[in-house]
Amino acid sequence: MIELENPDQEEIIKELCLCNGLSYEVVGQEGSDTSKLEMFFSGYPRIVGLSLFPSLTSLTIVAQDIKEISGLEICLQLKELWIAECCLEKIGGLQECKNLEKLYLYYNKISKIENLEKLLKLEVLWLNHNAIKNIEGLQTLKNLNDLNLAGNLISVIGRCLDPNEQLERLNLSGNQICSFKDLTNLTRLHHLTDLCLNDPQYKTNPVCLLYNYSTHVLYHLPCLQRLDTFDVSAKPIKELADITAMKKIMYYNMRIKTIQRHLNEDLEKLNDRKCKLWKLPEERIKLFSFVKKNLERELAELKGSGKGHSERSNNKKVTELEKSKNCETVTEEPSLQQKILTKLNALQERITFWNKKLDEFNSCCELILSRFCTWDFRTFGITGVKVKRVIKVNNRILRLKFENKLQKFLDNEDLHDSESYRNMLECLFYVSDPEVTVKKKHLLQILEKGFKDSETSKLPFRKEAVILANSLSICDCPRIQFLQQKYKDEKKNSFEHELFRHGILLITKVFLGQSVQAREQDSISQANYPMVNSVFIPRKYLLNSVVQQRDCDCNFRQCKWFVFDHDFVLPEYIVEFEYITVVKPHSLFSSFNNAILEESKKNSEGSVLSQDLKFDEEVIKMEPRIKPRPKLISLDDKTIFSLAKTNIYSHIVSLNLHGNRLNKLRDLSKLTGLRKLSISFNEFTCLDDVYHLYNLEYLDASHNHVITLEGFRGLMKLKHLDLSWNQLKKSGAEINVLRKHTASLLTLDIRHNPWQKPATLRLSVIGRLKTLTHLDGLVISEEEAAAAVKFITGTKITQSSLLPHSSTAEERPRILSIWTSAKILTQMSKLGPHSHLNGNWYLKITALNLDGQHLFEITNLEKLENLKWASFNNNNLSKIEGLESCVNLEELTLDGNCISKIEGISKLTKLTRLSLNNNLLTGLEKHTFDNILHLHSLSLENNKITSLSGLQKAFTLIELYISNNYVALNQEIYNLKGLCNLVILDMYGNIIVWNQENYRLFVIFHLPELKALDGISIEPPETECAKDLFGGRLTSDMIAERQGHSDFTQMQELNWTSSSIRTVDLIPVDQFRNVCNVNLQNNNLTSFSGLIYLPNVKVLCLNYNHIESIMPRLKPQAHLTSRQLLYQKVPSSGYGQQGTSKINRDTMSNENLPPIMHSLEVLHLGYNGISNLIQLQLNRLRNLKFLFLQGNEISQVEGLDNLVVLQELVVDHNRIRAFNDSAFAKPSSLLALHLEENRLRELSKLQSLVKLEKLFLGYNKIQDMAELEKLDGISSLRELTVYGNPICRKMLHRHVLIFRLPNLQMLDGIPVNSDDRAKAEFHFSELQAKKNSLIPVTNSRMDGGSFGPVKAPPMKITNVILPGGFSHYLGSDFTLTPEVEDKKNKNAGILTNNPRSIHAEIAFRQLRGINLSPSLLSHQNMASPTAQMYQSNQDEGRIPGSHFPRANQM
Repeated sequence: MIELENPDQEEIIKELCLCNGLSYEVVGQEGSDTSKLEMFFSGYPRIVGLSLFPSLTSLTIVAQDIKEISGLEICLQLKELWIAECCLEKIGGLQECKNLEKLYLYYNKISKIENLEKLLKLEVLWLNHNAIKNIEGLQTLKNLNDLNLAGNLISVIGRCLDPNEQLERLNLSGNQICSFKDLTNLTRLHHLTDLCLNDPQYKTNPVCLLYNYSTHVLYHLPCLQRLDTFDVSAKPIKELADITAMKKIMYYNMRIKTIQRHLNEDLEKLNDRKCKLWKLPEERIKLFSFVKKNLERELAELKGSGKGHSERSNNKKVTELEKSKNCETVTEEPSLQQKILTKLNALQERITFWNKKLDEFNSCCELILSRFCTWDFRTFGITGVKVKRVIKVNNRILRLKFENKLQKFLDNEDLHDSESYRNMLECLFYVSDPEVTVKKKHLLQILEKGFKDSETSKLPFRKEAVILANSLSICDCPRIQFLQQKYKDEKKNSFEHELFRHGILLITKVFLGQSVQAREQDSISQANYPMVNSVFIPRKYLLNSVVQQRDCDCNFRQCKWFVFDHDFVLPEYIVEFEYITVVKPHSLFSSFNNAILEESKKNSEGSVLSQDLKFDEEVIKMEPRIKPRPKLISLDDKTIFSLAKTNIYSHIVSLNLHGNRLNKLRDLSKLTGLRKLSISFNEFTCLDDVYHLYNLEYLDASHNHVITLEGFRGLMKLKHLDLSWNQLKKSGAEINVLRKHTASLLTLDIRHNPWQKPATLRLSVIGRLKTLTHLDGLVISEEEAAAAVKFITGTKITQSSLLPHSSTAEERPRILSIWTSAKILTQMSKLGPHSHLNGNWYLKITALNLDGQHLFEITNLEKLENLKWASFNNNNLSKIEGLESCVNLEELTLDGNCISKIEGISKLTKLTRLSLNNNLLTGLEKHTFDNILHLHSLSLENNKITSLSGLQKAFTLIELYISNNYVALNQEIYNLKGLCNLVILDMYGNIIVWNQENYRLFVIFHLPELKALDGISIEPPETECAKDLFGGRLTSDMIAERQGHSDFTQMQELNWTSSSIRTVDLIPVDQFRNVCNVNLQNNNLTSFSGLIYLPNVKVLCLNYNHIESIMPRLKPQAHLTSRQLLYQKVPSSGYGQQGTSKINRDTMSNENLPPIMHSLEVLHLGYNGISNLIQLQLNRLRNLKFLFLQGNEISQVEGLDNLVVLQELVVDHNRIRAFNDSAFAKPSSLLALHLEENRLRELSKLQSLVKLEKLFLGYNKIQDMAELEKLDGISSLRELTVYGNPICRKMLHRHVLIFRLPNLQMLDGIPVNSDDRAKAEFHFSELQAKKNSLIPVTNSRMDGGSFGPVKAPPMKITNVILPGGFSHYLGSDFTLTPEVEDKKNKNAGILTNNPRSIHAEIAFRQLRGINLSPSLLSHQNMASPTAQMYQSNQDEGRIPGSHFPRANQM
């Protein structure tokens, strides 16, 4: 029987039984073995009656009014529990359900994950749609594989899920996760296959709105099978994500390098500014040092001659050297030494002053903040503020929150007036409160997460508001006061420490919204100001400790602000600043002890410097004044003896060669007794002449140009060495020389040299030269010596230094970072000094990060055979060595060292990334990268590389960074043309960038696969523009690329056909002085372009181009009509002739243009579409002998008058109909003329070609023998072709031409022999005979006898063809019958103009019996066998010959 404590429970249990199909009575009496219960929607307000079901394994309660979990203590077998859509506010009452495997608590009011520690078997946990803010309390749930936290208030994932290594499904949709970085915490869940951050059933996480969200997740979680309910298991999806991520990595790496480059540029500008500021102090220091050393020399000579002074006075013996002493005062003056000492002290004082001035000029880029008021800082001795660094904050999430919140506010307030909106925006300052201890990286957390309530301090005002200020004094004076009080309590002088001088503030963009002034009686809280967004307190109402009375009006504008909504405060900039305080520089001159205060406005910097320069002049003019001595250029024995005042080498103890022009020292080894040597202010670049001076103790080599100490040896007793003001750079090499050859050195001065690693130079020198007591004018303390020894010890690679800087990770983590892989891995998993070691510990090391360890060489890495990632940045390495055994190395970084040559990497065949930025590389050897077949990224920025020839075989390169080097020549780009995989190239800062016109387009054209150049993506319009500008451009670089070198002086032939060349730009022209043959056939040239500058070209072939003129064609005149333009293109059109003739008259002035290309003799311009020879300007080629113009559109032969030495002209296959008067008007030296395949009907105007030997007229339209008759005047003609003309349909023309041209040797390709001439004579004789027999001649008039007049019988003449113009062969007795005469008079015009009528008339005369030569007409009845052969050939086609086919005339 059921005993119930509460009567209501009975009804609840009855309802439970009823809903699950159970009998209440049976359950009440016997219990139940039911294992599953379900209750939906109502009837079960509390969890009761479960003791009746001891076998219960599954309980489902949905949509009930349950506020707490209770009554489950006896459900020990429970495995699945659903309490969903209820009113739970807390997780509890589950401690005894240790077998629970599935727990569903969604759609409740739970705000914290708790009390689940004992559910060790729990596999499924659903807490979606609750009010949970943090992921916590899951540390013990090792078997959890399904977690649903969607629809909560979670904003951070963190490392809270790290213990749940078996997690497979995770749903975090509908939360407030906003950081990519936060998502990377999920990479530690190696079994995660299903992730939801953007489930369609929930709101979107802010991070899902960011670009590349899906790519980011898939890249970092490669094992995912489903993302946001989508199947992403397909291999192409993963590969696409990886490829996209790699592209993004490359892109951002490029952008980072661009930013770093810009930073370096700014630093370089600052350094230039510093050098300019240093120039005056340096000049002053050098001047005073020079004068000082002159005085010291005079003083030494004066002291050295003191003993013998009286003797020299008595004997009156003054040497020639003593006569030239450079003192104005007499040496006998007793106060001379004292004057010299006084002036030396003054000089030293000025040197000290300018040294201090040199330090002052270290400051750069000062910026006075507009919200700084000097009055506020008077009590602290602060006169100004200097901004040292400004960092832009770019947080998209915070900006998105700010903009969304702002937009929401504007919508709710219906505030759309832009002016009102702007008035509510303000830039305010934030400085961390020094009185409150904040956790580490507080500022970074603000930059990443914004001003969170939980991160505000514990001061009363900071419970609900972010405190800001619009004045530097309001936000930073509390910090200064706090520090002063702190050091006062500790009885320290705060101004000695001056910690308050440096500060950091955050500039924020703030939306003030509705703001009011704070009320004195109310504390600053949202409850006291419910309707406002911000509250301000004017400065005058703040604490008196911060405010002083002032005279300026800043007091009215300065306020302290309290902003309640932290999302309205957006961090924009981090500013590092330094306060400027009153400085009292110490002066050694008693008369100038008044301090020049920094805030003084009475004297400008210029006036101060002017005063200083005035002091300098006064010191220089102090007595004694030294006259300059003659400067020695070379050193010989006589000079040495004269300076030393002795003739014995071994007696020379001191030698002062200061202030000369010496660059060599000879035979100093003879000076075995030399102890002191001064060679300052000379022109030495090395000290290899200073050797084996075993007794030398003092050497002054300052103020020279020494760049190396090589050859500096054998100075074992040297104690004092001055190398200041030289050009020494390589600290490691120079220190090694000194350590080896100056074992007794006590004092060393190496200041004012351009050392490569100045930061660690002092420790390095002290640690290696252990005998030193003074360095750079400062005493070396015991502490400093100990620190130097420790420093040197740390510069060697040992086991103890390897372990803390190494890692054994097998794979590089999928982390997007600018760090090197070695640094990432060693930061994540350091071995540490106490790691468990075994005999093969070194084989496990895969990553090694030895950045900044001051290494001088790489050693002791022989056993690291499995090393994959290594970084040696910022060391003192001068060689790449010690890596030969690391054959598995994939990534090697050596930035910031002193390496001058890439070597020692030939065995690193697996290398994919190599970085050697900021070294001393000068070139890349040709075979350096031949064996490295997987190199994808190469970075060589900030070196001195001049050539890229060593990269020709780096075919796998994808990224190449070589900015800020010395690459200058265009052809260096051609070394990269074979790198088909190269997509990112950075050459910014090289000489080629400003030397090459249109550099960017030049590179884009020659490297078409590039996607980004110099940090900027390449857009398609740029590619098209590059093609337009450089496509078809023949340059010296292209030729150099083809022939493998840039020495063109021996080149005689230039052959570049079928390459779409449009312009020729060969620079320097002098390099091509020996080129005599140029073939640019089948290109796109429109002019001769740069070819006109080649001085010795004899043969130029430009067939199949688009040549319009020798010089580039001018744009068509705008005033020409369309008809005139049409006539220019097609003269046969007849349109625009007037305009064209005007142009022709204008172009006739081309004859007066200066000649060009004086060496050109042969020119081929076939098939160029040329129509106007005058426009071509061929008259300027005065020495042209052979001109080929076949295959054009020429209609007139003109513009060739000045070609007086032209021997052969080819104009075959054109449109010539006839010759104008100017065609061959001037006497010509033309020997051969080719006119085949034109439209010639007449042969006039050829008579001036008196020297013509060859004439080719084949395939024209000549049909009248009268035209051939015009060739009689060319007696020199030896070869003639007329085949293919209408006149050749009968063979009469051959005999006529042979008969008329006695010197003809070749006709229509057939030699003319004596038989041909005999046949021609015979035919003409036969023709004469026929004439005599057919037509009787009568001279008597018929009178009126019995016989009427005799009349010839009528005859019908069907076909008689005789050459026109042969009338002179007819006798004077030639008459016509009256009928014919009348017909002649009637049709005179027809007979004159119609060749057929003329021929008919001649035939009629012959029939009347006119006396003709028998041979004249014989050809019409009989043809020679040779002619018959020609006729058959003509029917079959053209006769093959050297002159006939067009192709052979090119």
